Amino acid sequence: MGKHPQSEKCLRSEVLSISLTGLVASLVSIVVTIETGASMFHLVGLAEVSLRETKVRVRSALAQVGVRLDGYNITVKISPAGLRNDGFFDLAIATAVILAFEKKTLPGTVVLGELSLSGGVRPVRGVLPALRGAASKGIQHAIVPRANLAEAASASELDVRVAGKLDAVQDYLRGDCELERASVPFRLKQPAALDLADMRGMASTRRAIEIAAAGQHSILFIGPPGAGITMTSRRIPTLLPPMSADEALEITSIHSVAGLLNAEQGLATNRPFRAPHHTVAPAGLVGGGEPVRPGEVSLAHGGVLFLDELPEFRRSSLAVLETALAQGEAVIIRGQNRTVFPARPLLVLATHACPCGFYGDAKRRCTCSVEQIRRHRERVRGPLFERVDMQIVVPPVDVAQVGGKAKGENSETVRNRVVAARTIQHARAARQKVASSLNTALNDRDLERIAASDAQGKRTLEQAVERLGLSATLRAKVLRVARTIADLDGSDIVRAPHVAEAVLLAPVFGRG
Repeated sequence: MGKHPQSEKCLRSEVLSISLTGLVASLVSIVVTIETGASMFHLVGLAEVSLRETKVRVRSALAQVGVRLDGYNITVKISPAGLRNDGFFDLAIATAVILAFEKKTLPGTVVLGELSLSGGVRPVRGVLPALRGAASKGIQHAIVPRANLAEAASASELDVRVAGKLDAVQDYLRGDCELERASVPFRLKQPAALDLADMRGMASTRRAIEIAAAGQHSILFIGPPGAGITMTSRRIPTLLPPMSADEALEITSIHSVAGLLNAEQGLATNRPFRAPHHTVAPAGLVGGGEPVRPGEVSLAHGGVLFLDELPEFRRSSLAVLETALAQGEAVIIRGQNRTVFPARPLLVLATHACPCGFYGDAKRRCTCSVEQIRRHRERVRGPLFERVDMQIVVPPVDVAQVGGKAKGENSETVRNRVVAARTIQHARAARQKVASSLNTALNDRDLERIAASDAQGKRTLEQAVERLGLSATLRAKVLRVARTIADLDGSDIVRAPHVAEAVLLAPVFGRG
C-alpha cells in the first residue's frame, strides 16, 4: 500500500467482532479514527493485560502488507470496554485500519482472528459459538482464520469467508480477489468408536450400563483391579442415542471454546467421554482460568464423565462438581463476570471395595484393616454419592472363562433398545405434561404417578424397603430405575421383576 499522503484530515471506519462469555456471544464495535500528525497508536477499551501485545501484533502485521502508520495519529476504540483480546480482535482491528485508508465499509460482517507478527492469520478458540451468536443477532457475513474453516463451515446461517494471511484480506477489501467460502460441512475425523461387542462375558455389567444409558442414571462400579471397569465405561457413550444437530453444535461449541478442535475438526459426531485424573483441581472439573475455559463436567456434556478411583478425588473438587451437576450447568464467577457452560453428562463412578481392592475376593486376600475399610467407604459416600442411582459389583475377569465365550451384542443393537426406551420416556412426558422426560430426573410427585406399579410390584418394593431398611431417597431411586427397566421391556406398568432387578442395583455401598 505504501505510505499514505498526508492530505487527509480524518479517516474513520467501523468493523464488528464478537466477544464470548462462555457460549454467549456479544457484538463488539471496533472504531478506528486516523488523523495526520504525530505517530501514535492508541487502543481504548481493551483490558490492560491485552493492550501491549495487541498493538505490537497489529502494527507489525500491517507493516508486512505495506500499511505504514508513521505520521498518523490512530485511535482504536473498542466497545464495550474492558474486554480481553486474546487475539480475537487482531484481524478486526487491522481490517478497520485498512478500510479507513481505503475509504470502504464492511457492513453486516464480523471479523475474528489473531495476527502473527509476519501478517499471518492465526486460529482462535470459540469460532463456532461466536458465529452462531452473530447469526442470532442478524449478522450475515464473517471473516475468520482459514485454520478455523472446518468448524466455521458448521455455521451454515452465515456467508463465512476464510483467510490465512492479512494480505489476502486486504486484497478482498479492495475488491481484487475473493476469499474462500467455508461452505463444506466438515465432520469430526475420529477413530472407529469402541464397541460393546469387544466385551466378552460380563453379562450383568452389560445389562447395568444398558439401564443406565436408557434412563440417564448415574452409576457406581465397585470392583478390584483388572475387572474391566474402565473398558466398560469407555463404551457407554456408544449406547447413548445419536446426537441431534443441535446437540452436535452445542458439544462442538464447548470443545471449540476449550481449544480442543484442530484444523481438520468440524462438527462432532461421537458423544464425548472424559476421564479426569483424581488429582484434578476444582477449576479443572467445573471450569475456570483466565480467560475462563470449560471444565471436565462441561467437556463431557452430552456424553459420559468417568471418575475412576473416586475416593482419591479431593472432597472440595467433588463438592463443586456436585453443584454443577445439580444445576445442569457450571457457573464460574470472576469479579463482575459470570460465565456459564452446560453440564449434563451421564456420571459414571468407580471404586475398589477397599483400599487394596480385594475385599470380598474369593481368590485374593484383603490386607486392609477394619478402620481402613471404614475410612475408604466414608470417602466413597462423599458429596457425589447422593447423585448415584445405581451400583454394581464387578467381579474380576477370569481370562480362561471369558476367552472361550462368543462376542456379545454390539453397541448398535443395545443402542436401539436404549433409543426405544427414551422414545417412550419422551412421549410419556409430553403426554402427561411432566417436566423431565428422563426417568433419572423425575421428581417425587411425578414419580409415583409415572412409575405406577401393579399390586405385586408394589409388594416387592415395600418388602425391599422393609428388609433392606431403604430410606425414602433410596426407595425413590429404586423406583426410577425400575421405571427405566419397564421402559426397556416395553411395559406401561412397573411389575415385580422390574422392581426386583432395580433393588439389586440400589446404591447401598458402605451401609451397615
